[in-house]
Amino acid sequence: MSLDSIPHSGRTGLDELVPSRYAVKVGDIDVMVISDGVLPITAVTMATNVAPAELSAWLKDMYLPPEVLDWPLNVAVVRSGGKTILIDSGLGTEFPGFPRAGQLAMRLDAAGIDPGSMTDVVLTHLHMDHIGGLLVDGLRGRLRADLRVHLATAEAEFWEAPDFSRTVMPAPIPEVLRSTATQFLDVYRGQLRPFETEHEVAPGVLIRRTGGHTPGHSIVRVESRGDALTFAGDAVFQPGFENPDWQNGFEHDPEESARVRVRLLTELADSGEQLVATHLPFPSVCRVAVAGGAFRFVPTVWDY
Repeated sequence: MSLDSIPHSGRTGLDELVPSRYAVKVGDIDVMVISDGVLPITAVTMATNVAPAELSAWLKDMYLPPEVLDWPLNVAVVRSGGKTILIDSGLGTEFPGFPRAGQLAMRLDAAGIDPGSMTDVVLTHLHMDHIGGLLVDGLRGRLRADLRVHLATAEAEFWEAPDFSRTVMPAPIPEVLRSTATQFLDVYRGQLRPFETEHEVAPGVLIRRTGGHTPGHSIVRVESRGDALTFAGDAVFQPGFENPDWQNGFEHDPEESARVRVRLLTELADSGEQLVATHLPFPSVCRVAVAGGAFRFVPTVWDY
């Protein structure tokens, strides 16, 4: 089959053969998961507190490469109570070493979502792959002047003088994270709406600080008419179901991150609610089951 034979809608540059958005209905609330692309990450970053042989065995079992992985980047757009809310914004395009990430602006257009229609942004935390999209000229200039940006007070305070002493990252990354967070806070400080523990952004859309990954790391729970979905940000990574105690190199408090992960996965397994997370394979919509002393990723059947 020739790719040239596949029909297109005529919208130049917007159609893609690989799906990059997935719509979910949560009661009366519309949720759309959007892929910002993928970025390469060294495999050892996925489990910094286990023996190399143990990590290698897991990677082999998952049919993942042993050295460098493609790390998915997922964001979400939520519509509730007359508000359109962007949850995280991906990497942006300021990092030439990651050419397959930073797709948000293009994919919002492809989904028919005008950036100017967004009333609120919720940020799970201020790592560059969650805030970079809002710094891109092609997107930033199209946002409304009264856009509200919600994040935990503890997160904004942490990035005034961030501590990387417990992380395990490649040498250039901490400084890039620091400078990007500083730039973001400088640009958006007047639009920040910080909260302490939790805050209802729109009817049925609640952001709650968990800490762990960063001091102000937060998750977003969407609930309507008995249905619910949680956007977990970086509280859960791909190995975290079977191995919730494995520490990720980007976690600023690895032990607390593991505790947060276990609590969240236990809650979701008990409730049967849906889960979406930034770095799970797109569209990442799944449920959680208990498996012995750990958990199991249960993918949701796509609804066409």
